[in-house]
Amino acid sequence: MFVRPFRVKSNTGIKGSDRRKLKADIAAAFPSLGAEDLSELVPNKEEINVVKIYAHKGEAVTVYVLHKNPLFFELEKRLYPTVYALWRYPALLPVFRTWPPVIQKLIGGADLMLPGVVMPSGGLPDVQQGDSCAITVVGNRAPVAVGSAAMSSSEMHNCGKGRGVSVLHTYMDNLWSFGDKSGPPALPDLKQEEEEVQSSFGETRTDQACPDIEELSLNVTIKQHRVHNLRKTKSIDPVNITLVMKLYSERDPSSTLRAENMDVLLLQCFLHALKSKVKKSELPLLTSTFLRIHMFSCCPSGKKLDMKKSIFEQLSKFLQAMQEQHNLVRVKELTKGVESIVEVDWKNEELRSFRVPVGADLEPSVTDGGEAESPYCPPEITTLYSVSARTEPLFLDANKRKGAVLQPSEVRNIITEYVKKNELVDVNNKNYVTINPTLCDCLLEKSEFQEVDSLKWDDLFSRTLGRMQECYQLVFPGHTPVVKKGHIEQIDISVASRGSNKKVTLIKNLEVYGLDPAVVATALQHRVQASTLLQPLPGSKDKVSVQIQGNQIHQAGNLLLDHYKIPRKYIQGLEKANKGGKKK
Repeated sequence: MFVRPFRVKSNTGIKGSDRRKLKADIAAAFPSLGAEDLSELVPNKEEINVVKIYAHKGEAVTVYVLHKNPLFFELEKRLYPTVYALWRYPALLPVFRTWPPVIQKLIGGADLMLPGVVMPSGGLPDVQQGDSCAITVVGNRAPVAVGSAAMSSSEMHNCGKGRGVSVLHTYMDNLWSFGDKSGPPALPDLKQEEEEVQSSFGETRTDQACPDIEELSLNVTIKQHRVHNLRKTKSIDPVNITLVMKLYSERDPSSTLRAENMDVLLLQCFLHALKSKVKKSELPLLTSTFLRIHMFSCCPSGKKLDMKKSIFEQLSKFLQAMQEQHNLVRVKELTKGVESIVEVDWKNEELRSFRVPVGADLEPSVTDGGEAESPYCPPEITTLYSVSARTEPLFLDANKRKGAVLQPSEVRNIITEYVKKNELVDVNNKNYVTINPTLCDCLLEKSEFQEVDSLKWDDLFSRTLGRMQECYQLVFPGHTPVVKKGHIEQIDISVASRGSNKKVTLIKNLEVYGLDPAVVATALQHRVQASTLLQPLPGSKDKVSVQIQGNQIHQAGNLLLDHYKIPRKYIQGLEKANKGGKKK
């Protein structure tokens, strides 16, 4: 249900009467909970948020959030615990066990099928069709999924195949991501580990038949199974920093480290970026900016850093490992959904002993009081047009199909050739083009079919461009051109009021032009000596706005125009600046 992102309708604090009703509903739905447990789940004096959401298929769901973690969700007037609640009370629901590799399928949206259910010697839990139940893996009692029984346990025994549990929510889905994204705890069940387990078909599976399963740590089940690096430990460190340091110390000083695999390359770029790119004045630094601006620039020539090909797959998981296992950095979610590096341990022995590859740029250029950690060049922006389904017949002779992206001059040349080839130039007035059936279908409105029989050349070209999909191309120096659909968004500078009629300046869409919001915020902070704040933009996953105290439009405009050389036509809101640039 939560495999795809959901839409939040409202997020409000719970009322006193609703708090009492929630506690009563939880007590009725889960009678095994005692009074102390209920008080812990629904405390009287702590804030509980009621979040109403719409799942991707339109289902209306109510989520109850405590300490930023969703603990229960209500679907069709029925309460279900989330994995966060089950990690605190793992015996809250009847439990079905499965093999660790099956979890990957569940996370992807699949239900638990009976062939994947593991049956202990004591038999399956006693459930009826529709009963709520949890799913765990062999060797760990921490649930990783929540759902409802697709049939009764007796029917499961008799059937032996088909759907066992209809899964509603899993570890690592979007409901889990709505919380603090912590991993499942390690809750070993020694009794179960000593028992011989059987599948629902009665086929015996012993530890010898599947030796890797018992050794799998739940926190990295899928990832470690994929790379066949299974070890009996709660904390697996797939990148050995000591080994990488040894490789650096033993290499030829005139050569660069050859990355043996993506994990080593990832660590190399990480340490290189911390050592020579990041400055204390830049902290806190968005993790996305750290990867895009700093780590990618530290990748050796001829190599390509691909996070998805590493054992971590995600930057957040890699940074979490660097924080928990090596204390190199400290990462914090300063605003909802936006992580930043807030602290770097510059005295860390591994970081201090790291040697930057010969030939790498040790000192990034810093100008104007730290306004740029590396030289910035504005992109070259070109307006393009994509062939639409309606205009495709006009471009077939030029072998341009739907979706082909063209310069305006190319469009003009192709249309001119089309007119000449079909002899459509008006013989009496060469400033006009005669409309044939194809031009009629492609360029005219229905009301014009009987009235318009010719068009001027300029009108012909403008109508053609108007029927095509507008695009734009960004070319940053040294990078491959990027083509995107639609109009390019202008950098938006505006002034808003906050409490007590205080003014703040908001700057949006900096990322479109390759500008790092954190760097721009630091530069403005140095210029006007006012506090700044980065806030995520609603409805956007990878954009943030810069907020700075006071009406700073004049200073922001000067920074963008004079320092970053952004053309004025790509900035809106400059007309609202105070005269003389004085702060209000």
